[in-house]
Amino acid sequence: MLKRVIPYEKHIRNVKSTIQKEKQMKESVYNSYDDLPLFLNAETAAALLGVSISSIYELMHEKDFPVLRIGSRLVIPKEKLRAWVEQNTGK
Repeated sequence: MLKRVIPYEKHIRNVKSTIQKEKQMKESVYNSYDDLPLFLNAETAAALLGVSISSIYELMHEKDFPVLRIGSRLVIPKEKLRAWVEQNTGK
């Protein structure tokens, strides 16, 4: 039986397409505050606040920022983040 050889360019396109599909499946879309998970990871919190991922990590290490350590993970309780934003924006 002969094995079919896929040209390199086509193989690269297939790999890129697969990676893109996997990335889309991992992304969550939140339509309202209530849709957010109870605990936010750094990526979600950064997107929510409109800051870079490095900025949110800096915030997560500030003394007054509401962060919770679960094992080696740092997460932000949704309600505590809301209160922190209100406290720090004067609302």
